Amino acid sequence: MAYDSNAEQNRQEKVSVSAPANPDKPASGGGGGGFTFDKDKIDGIIKKWTDLQAELKKDYADANLMANVKAPGKEFASGDWEKLANPSGKAFLEQNQKMQEYVKNYIDQLTAAKQKIATNEAETQASLNKHKAV
Repeated sequence: MAYDSNAEQNRQEKVSVSAPANPDKPASGGGGGGFTFDKDKIDGIIKKWTDLQAELKKDYADANLMANVKAPGKEFASGDWEKLANPSGKAFLEQNQKMQEYVKNYIDQLTAAKQKIATNEAETQASLNKHKAV
């Protein structure tokens, strides 16, 4: 079989990043999935995940308010309202924190993949320059 430089180039222009572990589940031997995309799109993908992270941080403030609702009055109806509202808010707050952790881990993986691409490209360029000099 002949060497196909186009196939090699296409393979090098793709980036695969595994999805981070689900914070709700212990680590297991099964794969968590992931994404493959063109290396020239990694900056845009990192930006989208960073934007999501910023939105989650904004939502956290709302979740914190929802988790700490105070009864509007001292009568039993207000107390019942507070008892019903807080668990829902706390569940939302907890889920938001887990999602923020997941997104942060994914951004870290994307950033590491980008750094690996830059390192590989620099090494390849250095190798080419070395061979041209010979």
